[in-house]
Amino acid sequence: MSELADGPAASTGLPELRGLAGLQAVLWDLDGTLVDTEPSWMAAEYRLVAEFGGSWDDAHARALVGNPLLVSAAYLREHGGVELPLAEIVDRLLAEVLADVRRRVVWRPGVRRLLAELRAAGVPCAMVTMSYQPLARAVADQLPPGTFATLVTGDQVSAGKPDPEAYLTAAARLGVEPSRCLAIEDSPAGVASAEAAGCVVLAVQNQVPLAGAPGRVVLDDLADVTVTDLATLVADYAKF
Repeated sequence: MSELADGPAASTGLPELRGLAGLQAVLWDLDGTLVDTEPSWMAAEYRLVAEFGGSWDDAHARALVGNPLLVSAAYLREHGGVELPLAEIVDRLLAEVLADVRRRVVWRPGVRRLLAELRAAGVPCAMVTMSYQPLARAVADQLPPGTFATLVTGDQVSAGKPDPEAYLTAAARLGVEPSRCLAIEDSPAGVASAEAAGCVVLAVQNQVPLAGAPGRVVLDDLADVTVTDLATLVADYAKF
């Protein structure tokens, strides 16, 4: 397994297994966690800003990672000079990313294997994303039917990440306790949302650096992570 960090100090290997009983569900972020769509979002932002004669850079692009789409649209209008209604900015970006996903889905390391193992073990999964339903569905449709028991998307909640609503909604739909859910995230906003909902969080590094914290584990990827590892994290860190 990759090196992990729990709090300020780093260590290697996950704690000893305590069984699967405590793990009721796994809640997955989409962009940057399940699939590597962040480059598509960033490329779409650059093109849109250039169309309006504005300036953009990677620091601006990274500032949008994990945000609700309307929040990102407002940022693009303010900092990139994109003079369009917020909903139209979202529609333009989403259309480009959706087209990329329909051409090719770039899965993050270990994701498909881990999803299959969770399905075989009878652990339900939910997708919890600030992307809208068409993009979430396009990705879910590339997996075996029933891989995700529910999709909670940014157009279905009133408050986006870092608010806990999306994760609380996923847990409620699955009929499970948030504290017995393992959330997998790649952004500060997503991590904050899941932690505020009471989930145990596995943070996976991607575009934005993520720090370790008490009750949070940080990994480089999911290549060597197993269902047993996820259950152990919940057993060790959940506040039952």
